[in-house]
Amino acid sequence: MTAERSRPVAIVTGGTRGIGLGIARALARDGWDLALCGLRSEETVGEILDQLRAGGAGVMYRTLDVSRTADHPRFVGAVRERWSRINALVNNAGRGPRVRADLLDATEESFDEILRTNLQGPYFLTQHVARLLVTQRREQTDAPAAIVFVTSVSAVLASTNRGEYCVSKAGLSMAARLFALRLADHGIPVYEVRPGIIATDMTAPVREAYDTRIADGLVPARRWGTPEDVGRVVSALLRGDFPYASGSVIDVDGGLSIPKL
Repeated sequence: MTAERSRPVAIVTGGTRGIGLGIARALARDGWDLALCGLRSEETVGEILDQLRAGGAGVMYRTLDVSRTADHPRFVGAVRERWSRINALVNNAGRGPRVRADLLDATEESFDEILRTNLQGPYFLTQHVARLLVTQRREQTDAPAAIVFVTSVSAVLASTNRGEYCVSKAGLSMAARLFALRLADHGIPVYEVRPGIIATDMTAPVREAYDTRIADGLVPARRWGTPEDVGRVVSALLRGDFPYASGSVIDVDGGLSIPKL
């Protein structure tokens, strides 16, 4: 048996930048092969793919907009053609609003775009992959299988200048609960990982403002989170260290979401 045939396979959406790349790097180090997707061309992300492969991981990449649910079967089919199996799905891809607008001024267009990308796309991609995982578990009961939803502290902390983002992450949090409940009988754990203020491309425009707020104590840990912080948590979950914790929410936010006086 070749090394590639013996390694488990994880899909990581949005896996070539930001939090997704932190997750991909952690999984590659932990012995996973990776099926990645994103909006950029394969040529554009070629150097990143080579870095992931350098440690021995098998890596494939396809351009995919997760909001286009009609394209999900093609992507999943390509993964199965390469490896004949899927062992994990990490729903990481998402976006913020193009313009942060006050709740009273936000547009339907922005709401639709954010909900399609952050909620509808992951919801139906999970449905598609979950069916395959259930079938695999019937055929091989000890095959690794798990699903992770990467949401945000915005699932519970309200920001009135990006309401559509908060609504999308709150919905995704419920999706994680629903799939955890539905798949528990099949021995397929589902987890929600809830990052806080993480240093990525998405947060770069508000870096200065949050530097000040973090220094003033907004985050008890007194620092920005990193994609690697999130990656280590996801890797531990997919490794199977917490099989009896399906449905759990893991906050990766330096204490930001702890209620305090």
